[in-house]
Amino acid sequence: MKAGGNAIDAAVATHFALAVVHPSAGNLGGGGFLVYRNQQGQNFTLDFREKAPVAATRDMYLDSAGTVIPNMAWLGIHASGVPSSVDGMVTMHQRFGRLPWKQVLQPAIDLATNGVILTENEAKGLNRIKGDLLKFNPGKTYFLKPDSTEWQTSERLIQTDLANTLRRIQEQGRDGFYKGQTAALLVKEMAPAKAPISQRDLDEYHSAWREAVVGSYRGHKVISMPPTSSGGIALVQLLKFVEPYPLGKWGWYSDSTTQVMIEAERRVYADRARWLGDPDFFKVPQKQLVDSQYIQKRWQDFSFAQASDSKAINGGQIAGYESNETTHYSVVDEEGNAAAITTTINNGYGSRVMVGGAGFLMNDEMEDFAVKPGVPNVFGLVGNEANAVQPGKRMLSSMTPTILEKDGKLFMVVGTPGGSTIITSVFQTILNVIDHGMTMQQAVNALKFHHQWLPDKTTFEQGAFSEKTLQKLIERGYVMEMQKGTLGRMDCILVLPDGTLEGASDPRGDNTSVGF
Repeated sequence: MKAGGNAIDAAVATHFALAVVHPSAGNLGGGGFLVYRNQQGQNFTLDFREKAPVAATRDMYLDSAGTVIPNMAWLGIHASGVPSSVDGMVTMHQRFGRLPWKQVLQPAIDLATNGVILTENEAKGLNRIKGDLLKFNPGKTYFLKPDSTEWQTSERLIQTDLANTLRRIQEQGRDGFYKGQTAALLVKEMAPAKAPISQRDLDEYHSAWREAVVGSYRGHKVISMPPTSSGGIALVQLLKFVEPYPLGKWGWYSDSTTQVMIEAERRVYADRARWLGDPDFFKVPQKQLVDSQYIQKRWQDFSFAQASDSKAINGGQIAGYESNETTHYSVVDEEGNAAAITTTINNGYGSRVMVGGAGFLMNDEMEDFAVKPGVPNVFGLVGNEANAVQPGKRMLSSMTPTILEKDGKLFMVVGTPGGSTIITSVFQTILNVIDHGMTMQQAVNALKFHHQWLPDKTTFEQGAFSEKTLQKLIERGYVMEMQKGTLGRMDCILVLPDGTLEGASDPRGDNTSVGF
């Protein structure tokens, strides 16, 4: 932006830089979503989610008895969908970018060539996956120290093959990844897979512009991501469920506020499991799911006296209907253009498979399908027919990049990584600002909790609830479980009344806010 670029230029440059400096989630081998609002107030969403290879089959992760084969869709060469983030970056830059493509790519190339200084978290992460790197990448030395010792904080990581891959993308655009040398290396790496990614898959992959999910909450316009993300529909549903209640009066994480939020989350995740999938393959009842009358009907069995039973709650009835490792960044430029982008290779370091000669990790996004309808994935999420494996189909996501307006003007840009907890983390952060009067940084820092229908329990960060509140919830039948780690890593921007911007980076991760 200092060089005259806009929010999209900055977002694309950031994406490629993250592929170098944040290998656990930044990526060339994954995909994601863009929610964009320009200075005129027009909104756009780009779905650059990965697809199943054309060779994929519905039962490819089941054994002869029909049982899910453990970890097959999570680790190793069988776990990857068709990489899509490069196509997404090219597509959004061609439409909205201002600076030359080569200029936008150069910082990432410099970082890969000259090396990056490892943070404590990145050093620990690379050491943690060393065994998997050796197991799934025989004969390769990516992310391994030449002397076989462990990485230390502040050591320099140089990625020469990745730099060369980035140069091909810089010189040739989309063809630098989906054709030629990089494509050949990728296809060769995936050749032994049960559903290998072929040159045809790479040729046929294209991002999709979609119509945003738009809702409202207490006078604010909410703009979020439609399917194949479940995030936008789920977020608008959650906000509609709780809007009738005086959450601000009740107080942050009081027993009443928490109970209403948990019950809303229970019903929304049940709907997610039943109704959401790739709209190019499954008729998603998007408008019906966010209809106010439908929300009221879903709420009829709620009672403050007792927790609902998830086993008794399924996805709602639609009349006439036929049958945690991710990264997020928010960008606002001086003209008021705003971009919320969430990308992922799914679990930390994806499938743990490096593309030999190209220097990047492949995703393990096939695990985000319902590899067997009704069986939970690694995040505990249950999916059904709407999200079953099909060739060329995009797998369902929880990513929730979101932009809010107030009085027709940009108000907030929000998003987070976190797998199944993304939706609830975004939901809580919005409530923290609008209902509880927090600053952006306070809202990001605030401790969080999560409920996702199944398993029927609420996890929470240590210290989120008072003992009195916990006791009241337990007495009403809620199963409350303290989270061992943290929930979410928000990166958000709030427009203050005087027009200045408050950027907030989450202290839970190696996150940074930078403004000019």
